Amino acid sequence: MGRRRPLRPLLLVGALAAVLAVLCVLSLMLGAASLSPADVLRALFGAAPSRYVENVVWSARVPRTGLGLAAGAALGLAGALMQALTRNPLADPGVLGVSAGASFAIVLAIGVFGLGSFYGYVWFAFAGAFAASVVVYLLGRLGRSGPTPVKLALGGVAVTSLLTSVTSAISLTNPEALDRFRFFTAGTMADQDSGAVLRVLPFIAVGVVLALACAPALNSLALGEDVAASHGRRLGLIRLQGVAAVTLLTGAAVAVIGPIIFIGLVVPHIVRVLAQAAGIGPDQRWLLPLSALLAPSLLLAADILGRVIARPTEVQAGIIVAFLGGPFFIAMVRRRHLAEV
Repeated sequence: MGRRRPLRPLLLVGALAAVLAVLCVLSLMLGAASLSPADVLRALFGAAPSRYVENVVWSARVPRTGLGLAAGAALGLAGALMQALTRNPLADPGVLGVSAGASFAIVLAIGVFGLGSFYGYVWFAFAGAFAASVVVYLLGRLGRSGPTPVKLALGGVAVTSLLTSVTSAISLTNPEALDRFRFFTAGTMADQDSGAVLRVLPFIAVGVVLALACAPALNSLALGEDVAASHGRRLGLIRLQGVAAVTLLTGAAVAVIGPIIFIGLVVPHIVRVLAQAAGIGPDQRWLLPLSALLAPSLLLAADILGRVIARPTEVQAGIIVAFLGGPFFIAMVRRRHLAEV
């Protein structure tokens, strides 16, 4: 029996990978332009029947799918890391204002400082994400009970509302910033060139490494800060490493697809249910990578759905995710034991 049990986590990984692979294929096959599967396959292997088909596949659908994989993994992993680090089931880059901070900083870089290239404004995205996370945490600490889940969520909503208002004010005075603001508000993988994935990948890769390196310490932290300290964990270093990972993952994702919320909230909860069924339990060494594997599936599924439900136009993936994630967030807030924390 002891030899069979490790197969269950591997089966879960295989199932999630298979779902992701299917969604990647669908993302390449479906879109506003009606292309046959045969034409798409020929274009992928260098024998496109026309220049139009080649452009649709390689200039639109391949980058879009790649961004869905990279940014989805980043947002899912950031949400799982935030929930484990703060022991807050409502934690998510979008809910706690981290994405709004990155968006505000990007529009500020474009509208005020005139930085139009990715490598120009991505550093502002990191700074904005970090600053917003610090402000929300300090707001959540106000009062006797400390940073409870609901207080952090309310602080995130307040910071997001404030930053969105200021961002709107900046964008209204600058047409280029307005175009960027409209893009970041909706949250979409469309209208990106083929090099977008390559530009964002190094930042996400570093964030992934930092996040996964936190996993053993997070298992100790789940037992309490005193227990973690008794195990030799340096809590300050763990938090600093976690914040750095969340900043890189969220800032990079927002810089290319905008502030898509609820990915990091919903995915870790689904992963914990699946992990429990697979006999993994609350082991962050499994939960973090599984969140990074499942999140792109949700983002790609939302993007595909947005392409097909409103042809010949599209509904942005961020709108679809918000429509699905909003009720989940409300249900989480209304849970009795959360309301009393």
